[in-house]
Amino acid sequence: MKKLSLGLILAMFVIPFSVRAERGAFDVDRWYNIIDSVKQKAASQGISENVINQTVKSIGFIPSIIKSDKNQSEFKLTLQQYLDRTVSDKRITQGRSMKQKYPTMLSKVEAKYGLQPHVILAFWGMESNYGAVKSKHKLTDAFFTLMYDGRRETFFTNQLIALMKIADKNKLDINDIHGSWAGAMGHFQFIPTTLSQYGVDSNGDGRIDIINSIGDAMYSAGNYLNKLGWNPNERIVRRVILPADFDITMLDGKTKLTLPQWTALGVVNPDGTPIPSIEMIAGLVTDVADIEAQRNTSKTEAEQSEMDADVAPAPVIEAYLTYPNFYRIKKWNNSNWYAIAIANLADQLK
Repeated sequence: MKKLSLGLILAMFVIPFSVRAERGAFDVDRWYNIIDSVKQKAASQGISENVINQTVKSIGFIPSIIKSDKNQSEFKLTLQQYLDRTVSDKRITQGRSMKQKYPTMLSKVEAKYGLQPHVILAFWGMESNYGAVKSKHKLTDAFFTLMYDGRRETFFTNQLIALMKIADKNKLDINDIHGSWAGAMGHFQFIPTTLSQYGVDSNGDGRIDIINSIGDAMYSAGNYLNKLGWNPNERIVRRVILPADFDITMLDGKTKLTLPQWTALGVVNPDGTPIPSIEMIAGLVTDVADIEAQRNTSKTEAEQSEMDADVAPAPVIEAYLTYPNFYRIKKWNNSNWYAIAIANLADQLK
């Protein structure tokens, strides 16, 4: 039997007994097979022996990471709850402060990549609260833990290999690189493969460090969004209202029509004026679950009422027209709520 390394012994001790009992004994052979596979793959891709040795040194298995991975979709906020949490007065105030603190850097990013300061600030605020959120997990621990779990082993193996290449190329101590439980790091929470493709050395020091260098982080975010096709001359969303009987199957952002076509279906500005008539493609997004709940309530009230006149008319539907930049945001984070929050926060930081 292979002798356990100190790191693995420590990892075994941090797993609560209840967790071990639920899952069965820790599979040491599987753990070592994963380590051996990573070493072989890294060596075959030219990663230095020093980085390989540092990567497999004192690895810890973190049960809380597995719990986070399995529970991430259990709690769902309504759109309004999400916006209240993410586009808070405090975050807006902090963003305006950062705009005053980094005017030169923000201007350089805009000049080079076409990303307006308020847009970069919105992503920064959403991803790390302007750098205030400190990631606690050593990324090597996070990736080995998730690889061991097996649900997305190939994906996390690729992330670890990419991280090793980043550490090798930029002469970083891989064991000093910390991030989220899912492997995102730095001010804009890049995963390693994204950083490998879009990372930028902003100050010419020969290193790309999106954790400790705000310049590298901003330039990398600007480069990423620019490569996604960001258009600074277009807005992200437009608030609109729809008729109460609007077909809600069209409100998930996937149905895309021209603005005149939406107008023909009754879409107008919140004040009732017409939306622009240009031949621009857009989708429509709102909290469909909330609309369904309202309709069910209205239906129940109508059924309980003896006279239709006693029932208040169904309210109009509030929604967002979603323009091409909205869908570029979704390539960063594939969430309608996230993209709407970015749009709202950016508007507050103009």
